[in-house]
Amino acid sequence: MNHTKKIQITLLASLLGVVFCFAQKKKSQGDVFFFQYEYQKAVNAYEEELSEGVLTKQQFLNLADAYFETNNYGKASEAYMKIYDQDTLMDTHHYNKMLQSLSKSPNVDGKRDFLTSISSSFPKELMENMEFNNQLLQNGADGNQLEYEIFNLEGNSPQTDFAPSFYNDKLLFSSGRQVNKKLRYEPGNEGYFNIYESEIQPNGQITALQSFQELKDTDYHEATPFFSPGLNSVFYVLSNTQDGELAFDENGKNALAIAKQNIGGSYQLLLKDLSTSFYYPFYDDASGKLYFSADFEEGYGGTDIYFVYTNNGQVMSAPINLGPRINSSGNEIAPFIFENSFYFASDVFFGLGGMDIYKSNIEDGGFGIPINLGAPINTEFDDFGMIIRNDGDGLLGYFASNRTGGKGKDDIYGFKVDEKPGLKTITFKGAVVNASSTSKIVPNATVSLWDMNGEMLAETTSDEEGQYRLEIPYEPELVLDASKERYSRFIKKFDKDELDALQNSIFDVPIAFYNDLVEEREGQKVVKMDDFYFNTSSTQLTDDIKSELTKVIDFIDAFPRAQLRIETYTDSRGGSSTNFRLTQARSDAIKKYLVENGVPASNILYSVGYGEDKILNNCTNGVFCLETLHKKNQRSLIVVLNDNVLFD
Repeated sequence: MNHTKKIQITLLASLLGVVFCFAQKKKSQGDVFFFQYEYQKAVNAYEEELSEGVLTKQQFLNLADAYFETNNYGKASEAYMKIYDQDTLMDTHHYNKMLQSLSKSPNVDGKRDFLTSISSSFPKELMENMEFNNQLLQNGADGNQLEYEIFNLEGNSPQTDFAPSFYNDKLLFSSGRQVNKKLRYEPGNEGYFNIYESEIQPNGQITALQSFQELKDTDYHEATPFFSPGLNSVFYVLSNTQDGELAFDENGKNALAIAKQNIGGSYQLLLKDLSTSFYYPFYDDASGKLYFSADFEEGYGGTDIYFVYTNNGQVMSAPINLGPRINSSGNEIAPFIFENSFYFASDVFFGLGGMDIYKSNIEDGGFGIPINLGAPINTEFDDFGMIIRNDGDGLLGYFASNRTGGKGKDDIYGFKVDEKPGLKTITFKGAVVNASSTSKIVPNATVSLWDMNGEMLAETTSDEEGQYRLEIPYEPELVLDASKERYSRFIKKFDKDELDALQNSIFDVPIAFYNDLVEEREGQKVVKMDDFYFNTSSTQLTDDIKSELTKVIDFIDAFPRAQLRIETYTDSRGGSSTNFRLTQARSDAIKKYLVENGVPASNILYSVGYGEDKILNNCTNGVFCLETLHKKNQRSLIVVLNDNVLFD
């Protein structure tokens, strides 16, 4: 079973299927079956109606969805393509279903071509996520996998068992095993979901299963529990009811709400909307945020993950979407946070099959690229709802899957592992800034990461705000390279200690703008410096002179291909031959200092003393001038000889 179907039958369908039938009045038989989630019957009915030529565009899209839900991916992709060619009825969520269908059919080229045609419809984050995960799979990400001990829980039933949650030393989970024989959930052909508790044994298996008695009594769905140790409360979803009976909206739809039950105390209904279902609550004790899944109209695909701010579990804000780094054109469910990593499940089209489990690093103000956990956690089937905690020297976790070899529709699997699941990555993020003024950002700069063998690992371009972000599988050593036309090139090697310190930190990249470092003087481009003066008849460099020459050192460091000529001049006072020798000695002293401080001698083509040959004003021999006017002729210039070809 693919996981779009999993969501619908395990939770989405849990009430939607039951209630849509109430909303039908005089609709086609295909519609009746479709909205009851009896997809094979819907296929048969729609095909019969299609042969009579009576399907609307929406019903034809329903037929495509029904093909998809019955795993007839060839017919699903054909139907989706017909709709795409004729109409704009499809949204990004249906694009995701079509790409999944093409992935599971022989038409591999069709998927690639279709993805190319619609890629502009997807956020850039989704495309980055896809490229990153595709590269992991192509490069044999299994080599980075941990050694898992995975085991099917002995407490699984022939029905649906899913949504494990730690409850102190116990395990809570949801199950469709029938409790009340008078009430049966027909679309799932099993009982309404109920929450059970069990004892966790040292080997991870569970015993002493029994119905969880701490919750408010109801005859309908109670599922996906999460226990908050900080609040000593269980968050869970339940059917909307009124006076003990299912409550429907004006269209005959029943939805799922989120409630909080304090153990041994009060009950609160936190999120309820008769037309919108909420799924998989997770409460983060550290931040006070309540995460959940829902299918709001403004989302990115099917069900997205949201959060609300709370005050000890009491909702204090409107739902906030986690954004396109986490949410995709598919369905995202089952959030869980462990040691600064965000785990969730998604059926986005570039996964291994149905619903896969992903891990994303939690960053300041956002999330890292979600990384597919790969085999053996993920399979071609639906794998979702991971939880994990420390257990002795290793880790103990659980998740649900409908992989082959199980006991029921969905089974809960336990696993033991030595390290935290998920490929370790390294993230570089920050702004590309002007080295002369770090408050100035540099858009459209190229930033790349390279390994020590000279192979480029990732590349991006800073956005209009100068921001950049690169995330790659962890390497113990890396080189960061940044450049832009008429800017300096930034290159820095990072060792393991520097990379570890960089995690979850901002790294701004400074590059110098050439035009900021040079100016036009006397008809030529020179390195920009403040005027400086030697002491009378002296060739010694003062501290002020050395301070200005630091700008030349920085200039060559930024633009190492620049070729320089040092020019020194004096005023007209004194003999001309004396002035010539004095300025030559001063130019040579400047060259010597620059070379001793890191400027390659090969960059300085000439060091010339011009004496009093180029007087800039009327202060020539025999003319009385104020000292300030004489000083205008005492100058040193660092000329950039190849300015006109430096960026060719």
